[in-house]
Amino acid sequence: MGWVTTPDHWQAGVVRTLLNVLWLVLCGFWMAIGYALAGILCFVLIITIPFGIASFRIAGYALWPFGREVVQRRDAGAASAVGNVIWFVLAGIWLAIGHALTGVALCLTVIGIPLGIASFKMIPVSLLPLGREIVPVR
Repeated sequence: MGWVTTPDHWQAGVVRTLLNVLWLVLCGFWMAIGYALAGILCFVLIITIPFGIASFRIAGYALWPFGREVVQRRDAGAASAVGNVIWFVLAGIWLAIGHALTGVALCLTVIGIPLGIASFKMIPVSLLPLGREIVPVR
């Protein structure tokens, strides 16, 4: 059997697209720039290139988050935990503060509340990105 598009599925796609466009205009572009700058810094330092890769991955998520989610990778081990501590100190705390401030600002309007909640949901991945994966919502 093939995949059938239902009216509910189509409406959910329209709502996600609308939310993503609003997100991109109001905060996604700026948050993605923050992640990109952190990624560039990590690439310049050479030993932190894995952090740069994670930062660029999250920058794409920060541009267009609705319709995707962050899940824990089962194969993440101790190296991810140690890397997350280093990331937290170098860039994670600053990116998390950016998400918190953006979330509060977005929640000041009724229309911005879903976007503010999405910004708050991005704080854990901004603090501890290693050992996580961004996947489409099922």
